[in-house]
Amino acid sequence: MKQLIIFLVFLFPVIISGQKLNEKAEEKAAEIEEKVIELRRYFHQYPELSNREFKTAEKIANHLRSLGIEVQTGVAKTGVVGILKGGKPGPVIGLRADIDALPVTERNDLEFKSEVIAEYNDQETGVMHACGHDTHIAILMGVAEVLSSMKDDLKGTVKFIFQPAEEGAPPGEDGGAELMVKEGVLKNPDVDAIFGLHINAGTPVGQIKIKKGGIMAASDRFVIKIKGSQTHGSTPWGGTDPIAISGQIINGLQHIISRHTELTKEAAVISVGMVRSGVRFNIIPEEAELTGTIRTLDSDMREEIHRRMKLVASNIAESHGGTAEVEIQKMVPVTYNNHELTEKIMPSLKKAALNGDLVITKAITGGEDFAYFQEKVPGVYFFIGGKVENNDKRKEKITSQHHTPDFMIDEAGMLTGMKAFLNITLDYMNNN
Repeated sequence: MKQLIIFLVFLFPVIISGQKLNEKAEEKAAEIEEKVIELRRYFHQYPELSNREFKTAEKIANHLRSLGIEVQTGVAKTGVVGILKGGKPGPVIGLRADIDALPVTERNDLEFKSEVIAEYNDQETGVMHACGHDTHIAILMGVAEVLSSMKDDLKGTVKFIFQPAEEGAPPGEDGGAELMVKEGVLKNPDVDAIFGLHINAGTPVGQIKIKKGGIMAASDRFVIKIKGSQTHGSTPWGGTDPIAISGQIINGLQHIISRHTELTKEAAVISVGMVRSGVRFNIIPEEAELTGTIRTLDSDMREEIHRRMKLVASNIAESHGGTAEVEIQKMVPVTYNNHELTEKIMPSLKKAALNGDLVITKAITGGEDFAYFQEKVPGVYFFIGGKVENNDKRKEKITSQHHTPDFMIDEAGMLTGMKAFLNITLDYMNNN
């Protein structure tokens, strides 16, 4: 009993000190909230596509240097990494923000509306931060400013990872989290744990959503090439119709999901996004091609679905006198939240959420290349609220969903993001 009392006597000041540090960090975050919002508006007005984030990277790097943070540029082409070494020994924590925009032409009537035009896939297009990456950049820049101001009190090191090309590198190029990992972003110093967030247009401001295990899906791309034999449209019996075979294969793919996939375990999706075949209305062509996406939340289910897709496509084609080749490109793994680490940071997130509004959410079938970091070190990914309430556009039933021209978020949600990263970092440092 005496030993326990002595332990608590020494431990209590440490707990109080940690609480004061968290409170100080949150106060500082509130003080610079307007500055962070202005940063977000700059990035929103001047967005850049994947692997082309040159001015974005320059502004981030200059900001970090102004805070006295060690800066690495040109990481995975246009990425920026800041390293802040605390005054005391401790763990190395990675905080990540994605920095690229999308080939979307903005329709919002904002003072800081994007008017940027660029070329994407040989087509001229508008460029827009239509997924909230502009807020992620500004949030992490704000967190860097707060933590650098209390550098001497930090027990460990923070790596601020500003990642390009989360939306996918241009055709023929490498990029994103996978390339960052290959180039050693989690090394020198070695990251012990990494955290990422995403603002969400459908989640109330102040709310934080999290889930243990798979929170976002593995994303794979498939191409099925079907071969038949060409004939006149008036005499289909004179050849083998690859278009008719394609229809049967599309139905067969959905049968994999509805009858051979344990959907009570995890969700899975197969979607055909493109069907290409033929050049004339009265000619049955020789070939057809199906292109689409596969989304899974379990690695074993992922492999089984891939196996069945090849089996179904080839057997259906063969039964109709044709052939089918299935090519599957694994693009992004499951975004998998480490169970122990998720449990550990939940109190930190609860402190950051408005009125402690921390929600255990269901997984979503969108993909996120943050998963590549999680394959190497324990990591947790979570969502913060950015829903615009009483939005006129919503009244007119115009979508403000992610990846749309009308995408919009409430900037008040950014403070929650800063508080979340700050509480996670300080609590992790003080408890490891």
